[in-house]
Amino acid sequence: MTLVRNPILPGCHPDPSICRVDGEYFVVTSSFEYLPGLPIHRSTDLARWELIGHAVDRPGMLDMAGMASSSGLYAPTLRHHDGLFWVICTLVDQNDPARGGNFVITATDPAGPWSEPTWLGADGIDPSLFFDDDGRAWVQGTRLARSPQWHDQTEIWLREFDPEARALTGPEHVIWRGALIGAVWAEGPHLYKVDGRYHLVAAEGGTEMHHAVSVARADAVTGPYVGNPANPVLSHRQLGRTADVVAVGHADLVQAADDSWWAVLLGMRPYGGLHANLGRETFLVPVEWEDGWPVFAPGEGRVPDQVEVPFAGEGRQERSATIAPDDGRWTSVRALPGEVADAVDGEWLLPIRPEGPTDPQPFAFLGVRQQHPDLDFTLRLSGRLAPGEETGLLIRQSERDHVRLAVLGGGEADAARITATLVRAGESAEQGTITLTGPLAEGVELTCRARGQDYELLAGVEGSQPLRVATVDGTSLDSFSSGGFLGLWLGAYATSVAAETDSVIRVARVEYHPR
Repeated sequence: MTLVRNPILPGCHPDPSICRVDGEYFVVTSSFEYLPGLPIHRSTDLARWELIGHAVDRPGMLDMAGMASSSGLYAPTLRHHDGLFWVICTLVDQNDPARGGNFVITATDPAGPWSEPTWLGADGIDPSLFFDDDGRAWVQGTRLARSPQWHDQTEIWLREFDPEARALTGPEHVIWRGALIGAVWAEGPHLYKVDGRYHLVAAEGGTEMHHAVSVARADAVTGPYVGNPANPVLSHRQLGRTADVVAVGHADLVQAADDSWWAVLLGMRPYGGLHANLGRETFLVPVEWEDGWPVFAPGEGRVPDQVEVPFAGEGRQERSATIAPDDGRWTSVRALPGEVADAVDGEWLLPIRPEGPTDPQPFAFLGVRQQHPDLDFTLRLSGRLAPGEETGLLIRQSERDHVRLAVLGGGEADAARITATLVRAGESAEQGTITLTGPLAEGVELTCRARGQDYELLAGVEGSQPLRVATVDGTSLDSFSSGGFLGLWLGAYATSVAAETDSVIRVARVEYHPR
């Protein structure tokens, strides 16, 4: 028996959805404005997970230009039916609700390629697919209640789905409005048929401290659904702000080959106070059935640090090494990495763009998720900068909240001026500055040493001791402080600050070391 450490997918991997096919498990998670989108991980034992691809990974599949941070791809569901993998998801533009909507894509291999999106025309968010054993298929989704009894009351709707036409059909049924009176954001619905009954698992309470899992069941897929007397069946909200894991919810169930049941769900690990810089991560809990109801984390009632999985091999291995361009962890903002940079001989060539970290547009950025509270992240950059241009290391929450460790153009030919800037709620404040002897053309190393909420920023030239530029307090960067739905990303960026340019930055020897 193996003890599997939680979270199983550390770093920003929210809204997990899982399915099992031929002895393998597949999980998809939300990715918001980052592309490639909707990462898909594979495991044979629920313990060791491998990133095998993304469901949105080609130019032109979706247009996210101009979308604000924490817009984009919300709450996908992954299912397998009749030889096809199905992903159903919502594209959300918080500034323009009319843009985007619910769509479905399919693939014979979850690693891809995936089909072009088919738009369903249904409103709301968090769509889910259910394939019944009678051959019929159904879509469930969430929207604000048409006749709300309180603010932010939602309702979960159900409509039949035609897999051949990839279209909704038949009448709509509103099947759930939340387990508790006054409950907000009943969302993330998933349906299962167990022992002849239909079971609805839904999130409730919002995605922060009051997040929870509730369950209802019915004799017919269209209802009526009756709530579990134990609702909410899993939550950490009663544990308060000092709990090791908070904001637990958005669960999806899977049955293993040995007939045991498991749930993946999201949660956050605060540190340095109520700050969760890693974002909403994917956790695993066992599930048992008692009196026809699922019991999450039986005998414990909370997400454990470790889960006993009888059929698992060795647990997750920490990844610590150079991150090459062909590593699947690379993402960009509102664009694919290959659309903003070129991979050449194991390095990135990053053309400078007029757009920058404060713009809600694709910009020259290559980043990876922060997955550990303590880490060393290093970039080696080289190139030539014109006056007004800059390149450097970006710690990104959003356009309005981030940290830039920047190499500035326009200085002395044999020196590089380095500044650290904290952007909080759109306001910039310089944190420190140094000058290095030696031009950027010969290479500058930039490092972020994160130790909890202290982000120490250093710069140096190869072969010399790096110099401290500043230490930034990271407590302003997480979603509890800044809003939004994301954890932090670390990466390389470059901008000409609105000017046209043909400058190119070489990004080499990118290293991520957990500590």
